[in-house]
Amino acid sequence: MAVANLTTEQAILSKVRKQDRNRRGLRLWLGFVLLALFCLVLVGGATRLTNSGLSITEWQPIHGVIPPLNAVEWQEEFELYQRIPQFQQLNSDMTVDEFKSIFWWEWAHRLLARSIGVVFALPLIFFWFTGRIEKRLRWPLVGVLALGGLQGFIGWWMVSSGLTKLTSVSQYRLATHLVMACLIFASCMWIMRGLSPHSNDPAPTKSSHTWAGVIAIFSLFQIYLGALVAGLDAGFSYNTWPLMDGAIIPSDLFIQQPAWINLFENPKTVQFIHRLGAYTLLAITFVNMVIALRFAPQTTHARRAVLLFGLVMLQAAIGIATLVMQVPLDLALLHQAGALVVFGFAVANWRGFYGEFPRETAVDRRD
Repeated sequence: MAVANLTTEQAILSKVRKQDRNRRGLRLWLGFVLLALFCLVLVGGATRLTNSGLSITEWQPIHGVIPPLNAVEWQEEFELYQRIPQFQQLNSDMTVDEFKSIFWWEWAHRLLARSIGVVFALPLIFFWFTGRIEKRLRWPLVGVLALGGLQGFIGWWMVSSGLTKLTSVSQYRLATHLVMACLIFASCMWIMRGLSPHSNDPAPTKSSHTWAGVIAIFSLFQIYLGALVAGLDAGFSYNTWPLMDGAIIPSDLFIQQPAWINLFENPKTVQFIHRLGAYTLLAITFVNMVIALRFAPQTTHARRAVLLFGLVMLQAAIGIATLVMQVPLDLALLHQAGALVVFGFAVANWRGFYGEFPRETAVDRRD
């Protein structure tokens, strides 16, 4: 009987070790996907900041992978761009060579997006059919893939808003596109974090997990506000800090009618709210850090709280520098990168309060 029990336990331990290897492989895959998504968001930001997003006026998911290969094809692509309001009203003196400089940003953004779809889908199929994905994670991962497909449609929906009447894409659709990218990023982070070993440190308070969720969600809201700022080019005006337009609370915040429209279409109001959002995020991460240090010092939760506050402080400093220097491309991209780092860490911190995903074996993990 003892031998039988030993054999059974050895079999279970073998399954645990196999599951550890599988989880390690999944974490490496999802980590690479996160890195690719991070790069995609930055290239998307550069595409917006260089006003390149409308340079490709057609949506060709397959054929669009191949860029123009000769002078005739470049001229054909340029003629398509000449039909839209952005060229006619803003860039009517643009040459083909100048057009190429904006075309490559948008083409790179679309190519990277397609590549991420492949990088996600093919390993998912491999891991699924070789039994390396636990049953509870299969459909959530398929859901992430579906969000990626939906994001492709949202991207074209965004671009199409600038092809007939506007000279740039709608700030509403731009914000939707960026938020969806962040949700895909957060989903991968959440799953990867759940597959990682967790500490057994107790949470600082009973509401710590809720507080962590609030921080993550507010970080996403702040990114949404930043997208509105970018969509309206609101960062190119009122380039002083801490005062804005010479006042702590500037005038004419609700000059448009109806009043609520200012929250989305008045560049001054949108930038002011984005500033308030930054102050609020800084305040709640500071309170979170103080609570963690007071009630759970020397724990993983406290260290994460300190790091999170530090990241938000750094992001605020980058944001201020970007504003007062009138949005240079390098600082603007660094600010966007910082926003995604803060959001990703906030999501990982939130997931850290729920522990590792339960195992499909009959015993706890043993080394």
